[in-house]
Amino acid sequence: MPVDLAASAVVVAPALLGAVLSHDSPEGLVSLRITEVEAYLGTGEDPGSHAHRGRTPRNSVMFGRPGTLYTYFTYGMHTCANVVCSPEGSASAVLLRAGEVVAGEDLARNRRGEKVSARDLARGPARLVVALGISMADNGADLDHPPFHLELPSVPASGYEETLRTGVSGPGGADPFRWRFALRDEPTVSPYKVHPSLRSVRADRGVQR
Repeated sequence: MPVDLAASAVVVAPALLGAVLSHDSPEGLVSLRITEVEAYLGTGEDPGSHAHRGRTPRNSVMFGRPGTLYTYFTYGMHTCANVVCSPEGSASAVLLRAGEVVAGEDLARNRRGEKVSARDLARGPARLVVALGISMADNGADLDHPPFHLELPSVPASGYEETLRTGVSGPGGADPFRWRFALRDEPTVSPYKVHPSLRSVRADRGVQR
């Protein structure tokens, strides 16, 4: 049964593994198979989420219609892309962390660098956005309307792993938020990284990801 994007991000996230996201920009078409995602919930539910403290101008798209694109700027240099989930008014989104380019590899490599390997073209959330040609101007775009298309898998992915979210600080980067989902043994999945603020705490407790 196809995934309902109006469901919680925790439900939608693993169901997006294997989905194909395409962007047909003026430069050409690039499509990628999604191999790694992270789920983020809404107000008061998830300390790692942009929407944890409520609606702001920055996160307002997260409260919008499911199936739209939520983009944000991070570290002063990178854009990241998310699929908005849950019913309108209830913020929830899935961060697209990595994928395998399945169409438009030459264009993706032109954007990312001529010497970048196929494995690394969209391996990481910022790289994925560059490979697809997504920008902050695409915030709020409909993922089922040109120039975007999201093709959901007909059969749910099997053999995926669930871990803590990578690089998230504070409580949102620790248990019980094991909401990073990635296809197992998939080379395009990005490496897990614990946030520096949590390294000493997790070392003291002997916590594993």
